Amino acid sequence: MTTFRRLVAEWRLPSLKWATLRVPQRSPSTAAPDPARQAAMAFPHLQQPSFLLASLKADSMNKPFAQRCQDLVKVIEDFPAKELHGVFPWLVESIFGSLDGVLPGWNLRCLQGRVSPVEHSVAMEFLDPGGPMMKLVYKLQAEDYKFDFPVSCLPGPVKASIQERVLPDSPLYHNKLQLPPSGGLGLYLALNPFEYYMFFFALSLIAQKPPPGALHVRTSDCAYFILVDRYLAWFLPTEGSVVPPLSSSPGGPSPSPAPRTPAVPFASYGLHHTSLLKRHVSHQTSVNADPASHEIWRSETLLQVFVEMWLHHYSLEMYQKMQSPHAKESFMPTEEHVLVVRLLLKHLHAFANSLRPEQASPSAHSHAASPLEEFKRAAVPRFVQQKLYLFLQHCFGHWPLDASFRAVLEMWLSYLQPWRYAPERQAPGSDCQARSVSERWAPFVQENLLVYTKLFLGFLNRALRTDLVSPKNALMVFRVAKVFAQPNLAEMIQRGEQLFLEPELGVPQRQHRPFTAPSFTGSFLSSWPPAVTDASFKVKSHVYSLEGQDCKYTPMFGPEVRALVLRLAQLITQAKQTAKSLSDQCGESAAGRPFLSWLGFYPADTNGAYAGNDLDEMGQDSVRKTDEYLEKALEYLCQAFRLSEAQLAQLTLALGTTQDENGKKQLPDCIVGEDGLILTPLGRYQVISGLRRFDIEYQGDWELQPIRSYEIASLVRALFQLSSAINRRFAGQMAALCSRADFLGSFCRYHLLEPGLSGRRLLSPVGRGHAANRARGPRLSLRFLGSYRTLLSLLLAFSVASLFCVGPLLCALLLVLGYLLYAVAMTLLTERGKLHQL
Repeated sequence: MTTFRRLVAEWRLPSLKWATLRVPQRSPSTAAPDPARQAAMAFPHLQQPSFLLASLKADSMNKPFAQRCQDLVKVIEDFPAKELHGVFPWLVESIFGSLDGVLPGWNLRCLQGRVSPVEHSVAMEFLDPGGPMMKLVYKLQAEDYKFDFPVSCLPGPVKASIQERVLPDSPLYHNKLQLPPSGGLGLYLALNPFEYYMFFFALSLIAQKPPPGALHVRTSDCAYFILVDRYLAWFLPTEGSVVPPLSSSPGGPSPSPAPRTPAVPFASYGLHHTSLLKRHVSHQTSVNADPASHEIWRSETLLQVFVEMWLHHYSLEMYQKMQSPHAKESFMPTEEHVLVVRLLLKHLHAFANSLRPEQASPSAHSHAASPLEEFKRAAVPRFVQQKLYLFLQHCFGHWPLDASFRAVLEMWLSYLQPWRYAPERQAPGSDCQARSVSERWAPFVQENLLVYTKLFLGFLNRALRTDLVSPKNALMVFRVAKVFAQPNLAEMIQRGEQLFLEPELGVPQRQHRPFTAPSFTGSFLSSWPPAVTDASFKVKSHVYSLEGQDCKYTPMFGPEVRALVLRLAQLITQAKQTAKSLSDQCGESAAGRPFLSWLGFYPADTNGAYAGNDLDEMGQDSVRKTDEYLEKALEYLCQAFRLSEAQLAQLTLALGTTQDENGKKQLPDCIVGEDGLILTPLGRYQVISGLRRFDIEYQGDWELQPIRSYEIASLVRALFQLSSAINRRFAGQMAALCSRADFLGSFCRYHLLEPGLSGRRLLSPVGRGHAANRARGPRLSLRFLGSYRTLLSLLLAFSVASLFCVGPLLCALLLVLGYLLYAVAMTLLTERGKLHQL
């Protein structure tokens, strides 16, 4: 009992040393026995993993991050798997956070090297695919340990399928389902350590909610994004024949994958795959017979985990229900989620295209092909294609109509262009449009026909509802048009549509593909059927498997889509003219503003109209970029859909996008009703998109306009009271002066009458009927003295005058004299302009 009491006392100490719990290295038989090990053997109900876990939890609260990682490295190296398996679930959760999102873990999605260089470097070294954490995974993997993962935390379609007693399509879930322990609730998956680690790593992107300050974090710089890239490069290598092996100890053999034995047979859930799955399990035990397949099981597992956790949030049935406008929106990915998926797709293209030409040829499908080569051929069509299509369809239909859609767009375009990631791609400095898409990519285009055609139709519907004057929206239209205008791509898409639409003798039935017996042991690729050589059958199978046999396919180069493309071309032309008009208006307003208005002696913003717009805020350079994007987008659309200049000119004229005689934009499309102008559906779209707008002017009393932010409220009210008193007192005299026909009358009219009152346009018929009641006589307005700009200008003038030894009184006289000269000149110019009009 003495030894036990000493151990308990040491465990209660707050500063427990790792040496106290460290398992000693192998020593000769004459070495002294370890008291700690003897105590643990004497009291099996107090095994050392509990001491180890308690110590690690205590240190996680007290020690700095770098020190904790150093201690973890020592623990992983010194302790055997038997004592580490109890620590592993806690450690994984402490790194990636809890599945319910309550515990943030290490917050890898916000950990940046330029912000926290020490923590970032330590975390990346610890979680590297060749680092200590992965060594722990392989140490536990070699001992065939299993860890429970709750089914309730899986993506929605997978969870619903398992709860309905239907085996999910992915082999990742086969032979892993477990009933809950006695008294427990819910189903669990029995995962090996590698699967358990990857499940948590992938789900942390979904489950963990970023903190409020993470909105400005650049995704490509965060630790999580870099780790995804490293794991993909390690387990899906583009160079070399096999995945780099990693042993659990220096110089030791590579750990073998844990046998996938079911804890509860699926026969108890009424499934039909029992005998087939048992055959699959029986083959798993002979995994060591094939070293090559032994090396790629991690690659298959990693890819399946990433695809299931990141893409499999929409089943085919759920996708068809979401087509209804009354359907409730389900899972919605974030922009960071989309960027990580795009990284996965780009690497998968590079991985699949790393096959040598002789391996990629159809004749290479033989018994001599290695498992890694077969995996490269089947990775995208087997694991990614269907789930990615449903994921993209949901994003295209439910993503907000703003610039953040650029992330979804680039993910889509990256998948559409596998030739960009092929080894023979052209140099970055060469002209991308000078080289056509090779015919070797025709099978990929045909097998992904819907991703090209139906998603392009979805993009058209989005583009027709966005403001193309915005540079960000114009850039997205330009990017899509440039991709589809690549030489030979439109022809390949058209041939794919012809293969689908041609008459057929037998329609391939849409059904769940059964899992056949494995062709090579230990690989999930055993369920992938042999390649189909009939191109027409492959295209039809692709479309029917995603849309069902009762789908109504809309050809991309048919009349319906062509009409939408023409409409988009019209809107592009309108947006170009709108951007040019806004730019010209900004220049005119800046150039036509009187010089003294900058000093506050001229009423600024008299009509209350909002003069700012996105183009003004971003500068003239953005206006130029918008015009360039739209010009090139129109050119690329004409190339892809063979639109002629005559068609564009005719449609542009039909829509009324020409400018009027004053060079200004016309009003939105509307009709005249009993109460005035009524917007048509086209007019409403033009107003919402900013393509056209009404020239709104303030038609009320200038003195009664709302007080602006650049005015002093109390001073404006005081000046209004003063000017009102003066106007009431001298109304007759001011009217007599303004009625004179000489220069004095013109001078008084220039100051006492509202400029341009008779020339205003009253667009509303109701307002036109009351125009006579709005006529106001001459009056004095002192409101300009309540502006901050006016007072600041006067203060600046007096300050400059004091530097030249000019007193305040003399300075005031000089300002009054200068303004009188300016007013005289403006009066003469105004009268001369009226004479020319007569």
